[in-house]
Amino acid sequence: MMRIILLALTNFAVMVVLFISMTIIGKLFGIDMSAGSMSGILILAVVMGFGGSFVSLLMSKWMAKRSMGVQVIENPQTAQERWLVETVRRQAEKSGIGMPEVGIFYSPDPNAFATGASRNNALVAVSQGLLDHMTADEVEAVLGHEIGHVANGDMVTQTLLQGVLNTFVIIFARLIGMMVDNFFRSNNDESSGPGIGYFVGSFIADILLGFLATAIVMWFSRYREFKADIAGADLAGRQKMINALKRLQSAHAVHDLPGEMAAFGIAGGLGDGLKKIFMTHPPLEDRIAALENMR
Repeated sequence: MMRIILLALTNFAVMVVLFISMTIIGKLFGIDMSAGSMSGILILAVVMGFGGSFVSLLMSKWMAKRSMGVQVIENPQTAQERWLVETVRRQAEKSGIGMPEVGIFYSPDPNAFATGASRNNALVAVSQGLLDHMTADEVEAVLGHEIGHVANGDMVTQTLLQGVLNTFVIIFARLIGMMVDNFFRSNNDESSGPGIGYFVGSFIADILLGFLATAIVMWFSRYREFKADIAGADLAGRQKMINALKRLQSAHAVHDLPGEMAAFGIAGGLGDGLKKIFMTHPPLEDRIAALENMR
């Protein structure tokens, strides 16, 4: 429950900051920020579209630590902690990235994720369930998968993609709202400013285009998982990566990570029908088959 409250409060704070930023921009540059103004729409689209995505990216490590209860290993105390840190260090050096922070979060389910604002400022965290139920070779492969996400710049790339799509959604939704408003206005309507048609049309278009944008982002997320699996196979060994995915496949209680961490986890969830379109991860059997057929 505290994770949900923290996420909601953070998102609210981001929206307040972006709203204040738009207001200041409008005042400083004399831009009409009223509804229906093209200049206002463009500023709204850029600030809200990219602003929210980049603020979330910059806060991703902080959010992950608090929402998931990640305990960062600063001074390894046990053999397991020392092995985790050294394995990540070795893989990071081989991948040519800065040493990420390494942490453990409590969850009985086997999972792991990577997040951070850049290749040299990342966090790799594994669940206690993953450490308890996987062999060292399998954990090594999972760590390689997460290092692959960091080395491939997946966090930044997904943020840019999300920002671009958000911007287009805002612009096109408002344009559709204008067209709807003009269609329902009578010729003798002399009232200035947008009418109810603009707000209703924009609202519905926001929802429909938002679903389309989400489907595109999720497709890219699934594509990235195959690339991260290849990275895990390169860093730890292909058979280790295959065995790790098979171990996840045998764990029937696999759950998605909450919020944006889900896209950078190792396991993902289960889905069928239309739900597959909005899955962050491909089915495990498809990922296993891709590695088995890899040359």
